[in-house]
Amino acid sequence: MIDINNTLIEGYLQMLENLSANNKLDLISKLSLTIKGNDKVNNKTFYESFGAWDSSQSAEEIIKEIRKSRNLKRQIEKF
Repeated sequence: MIDINNTLIEGYLQMLENLSANNKLDLISKLSLTIKGNDKVNNKTFYESFGAWDSSQSAEEIIKEIRKSRNLKRQIEKF
């Protein structure tokens, strides 16, 4: 099991090596919080991100707005 954990750690380190120093420090801070048991706040925020879409617009209005905001076709027509 130790070999698997070391492999995972090495994989994560390779993935994270291009982060800036500030991003690495932020990651260290967040990892430290999970060790101290303060990850309950993060879990709460994570689970609060799920739920129903809350809007006064109807589904048709939202679809119309999304389609209207698309501009790829307009950009292609410029060429």
